Amino acid sequence: MSRRFLLLVNPSAGGGRALDRLPKVEAEFARLGAEHRTVQTRDIRHAEDEVRAAAGAGEAVAAMGGDGLLRPIAATLRDGSVPLAIIPGGRGNDFARVLGVPDDPIEAARTAVEGSERLLDVADVDGTAYLGIASYGFDSDANRMANDAKLVRGNLVYVYAALKALAFWKPARFTVTVDGKRHDMSGYSIAVANSKAYGGGMFLAPHAELDDGLLDVVITGQSSKLYFLRKLPLVFKGTHLELPTVTVLQGAEIDVASDRPFEIYADGDPIGATPAEIRVRPRCLRVIVPA
Repeated sequence: MSRRFLLLVNPSAGGGRALDRLPKVEAEFARLGAEHRTVQTRDIRHAEDEVRAAAGAGEAVAAMGGDGLLRPIAATLRDGSVPLAIIPGGRGNDFARVLGVPDDPIEAARTAVEGSERLLDVADVDGTAYLGIASYGFDSDANRMANDAKLVRGNLVYVYAALKALAFWKPARFTVTVDGKRHDMSGYSIAVANSKAYGGGMFLAPHAELDDGLLDVVITGQSSKLYFLRKLPLVFKGTHLELPTVTVLQGAEIDVASDRPFEIYADGDPIGATPAEIRVRPRCLRVIVPA
């Protein structure tokens, strides 16, 4: 039985990139004979309403935007039978990158129609779902600056934001409790990873798996700003885990806190604040991936 699709498009994703790619995706769906209807989202609540309607009608959801669009869709579809397809159209597209979904819109549309389904984990911060990596500390400042940037486009915005955040950074103290065991440390950031990558190709948690029912906790400890800056490029290859300032823990129930308030960012958006409980729901979301 062929899939019927709700093609859900975030018109502002990637500075209009998703909208520019839409005609190619619709043409490929038509060429493949895939029945679909296209809806442009107005906001997150509108997206959630459309996804609920699609699920009720038995339509697969093809999300055309960035990781920020995938997050509310995953929250709506988890524990259900309707699959999510991803057609990258955002700025970072890290979830698609980890799953091997092609960046080319025509190939991604073909994957949506012809790909296979895989059951994946979904994590949450105090009940708010996310797919990728939830982080706070230095990352809170960098994410905020990336979202506020107007003149820098594409993946370069993440490098720009990291450099700007570093200039103003003051060390923080963190508390992380992993499956009941408490850890206290000083440093830059705490990241709780369901997936491997964030920030437009930074493989912060290269050993994280999307279907193992566990979260990888990556702790970046204290060092000089010069050392941090020199080692920052290693994260694009995932080799930063070899550094003595980086610690990785793993568990299913993570409680996080800090000595000053931080917003917790995931999939590009602020979704919570310290202190918080972070949990994982194993293999609850159907996602269409390359066959």
